[in-house]
Amino acid sequence: MTSMTVVEPGALSTIQDFGRPGQASLGIGRSGACDRGAHRLANALVGNHPTLASIEVTLGGLALRPNEDIVVATSGARCPGVPHLAPFRVPAGETLRLGLPPAGLRTYLAVRGGIDVPPVLGSRATDILSGLGPAVLAAGDVLPVGTSPRPVPGVDVAPVQEPTGDRLLVQVSPGPRRDWFDDEAWSLFTTQVYEVDSQSNRVGVRLTGESLPRLREGELVSEGMVRGAVQMPPSGLPVLFLADHPVTGGYPVIAYVDDLDVDRCAQLRPGQKVRFTTAHLH
Repeated sequence: MTSMTVVEPGALSTIQDFGRPGQASLGIGRSGACDRGAHRLANALVGNHPTLASIEVTLGGLALRPNEDIVVATSGARCPGVPHLAPFRVPAGETLRLGLPPAGLRTYLAVRGGIDVPPVLGSRATDILSGLGPAVLAAGDVLPVGTSPRPVPGVDVAPVQEPTGDRLLVQVSPGPRRDWFDDEAWSLFTTQVYEVDSQSNRVGVRLTGESLPRLREGELVSEGMVRGAVQMPPSGLPVLFLADHPVTGGYPVIAYVDDLDVDRCAQLRPGQKVRFTTAHLH
């Protein structure tokens, strides 16, 4: 059976697919790839169905060694040392190493046939918050590789936009608790430039900047939370929820980020600048 051995796991490498949708009523979050578009593209480049599992690599550093020849592709943040946005072959016994990407945060590595670990509640996704799914990758792990009946597409390189370190403009719409903030606070929210905090993770992007005052004090009875919700804790500094967000929360949601922009936000690095806008960007 074809497999890959993890030689070095990097800072954080996890197995991901599209997660566990539809189970929030049971207290189970969706999880899955933070940048869904990049996960889908990496799979497409090696001829996989989009639901097959890939590896989400944070800030490079992953090294793998296959026991048989494999075909792989990377998308998302471009890592030095390997081709990007194009399928390529890794011979048996050779070590594949991903360097530190100069821009972007998360790289998706898809292998033809998918990462064929046992699913948990219908998904192979690692949920950092709940602990569901496969463990975070560690040196010595052996990852089974499945098969795909689809042909490998004849693509030399996929001409898609790559993450940059530039300031990111993010489209939002008002959330259900917009009325907890006056127009002046909303204006501040949509005009100031925030900075990504180093405490950000797969649960959410934490931002620093000028604190937003509330019209109302106290907390809500816990409400359902979704990917892309911008929650405003008592600090007045926003948290943008990503894949491993909690199922419920008691802080007011001031806004929702456009779904495509959530993928782009998944590539934000600590120290990068972000501004929210209500203008239509897509």
